[in-house]
Amino acid sequence: MTHIVNANGIDINVMIAGQGPAILLLHGFPHTWQVWSEVIPSLSRTRRVIAPDLRGLGGTTRAAGGYDAGTLAEDARALLDALGVATAEVAALDLGVPPAVLLALHHPARVTRLVVMEATLGGEGFTPPWWFGFHTVPGLAERVLLGHEGEYLDFFLRAGTYDGSGVARGVRDAFVTAYTGEESLRCAFAHYRAMSVSTGQIASSAHRRLTMPVTAIGARPVGDTLHRQLRPMADQLTGRLIAECGHIVPLDRPEALLTLL
Repeated sequence: MTHIVNANGIDINVMIAGQGPAILLLHGFPHTWQVWSEVIPSLSRTRRVIAPDLRGLGGTTRAAGGYDAGTLAEDARALLDALGVATAEVAALDLGVPPAVLLALHHPARVTRLVVMEATLGGEGFTPPWWFGFHTVPGLAERVLLGHEGEYLDFFLRAGTYDGSGVARGVRDAFVTAYTGEESLRCAFAHYRAMSVSTGQIASSAHRRLTMPVTAIGARPVGDTLHRQLRPMADQLTGRLIAECGHIVPLDRPEALLTLL
């Protein structure tokens, strides 16, 4: 069931299920915690699953700022503290990956294993897709898309599945509800507007090491890019590619992901 937990100055909406060692799941765009809904039942048989909505998204506070990866990492750390969790496995998708990496770099004793998928860490050699530019222009995307949130999200949800069919109707509708309205859209695009800051935070942490086991999972379109980016900083790195899988790995190929987890 979902709970509201106050952490790092905001109210975080978080799904908590199961008992055992903790696993923290961080979603991306345009998702909420429900992007993990197909894998939570299996994971919760042996783990305490903690799946929050990121800052400004879903049921979490529509904060005025703090959308850089460093602050999001501190949101995650503070959430674990509030729940009394000393250590956790961390799995992250898309926008959730940079804060997951920074959490592991800055608090290595808290992260027992890191699993990251379908994202890049930005920086040199990264060519952003068209929507990155659209999302980063202050105030533009939320005004243009107001009243058309469903059509816009459907583009990403169809593109994020291997066969282009999109996600289950109930999950799709939950995503659309979460991203509807100018303030919800502003918060979503604030994550993109903070990306240059996030990239700098990761670069400035390059002297640190990911000492825990790290698995980088690729599908379509990111492939092995994240695996290659993590090589210089990870001591125990494994790369995996899931065949015939779109970007939204936990919904498109949940059984394949569970096998890797």
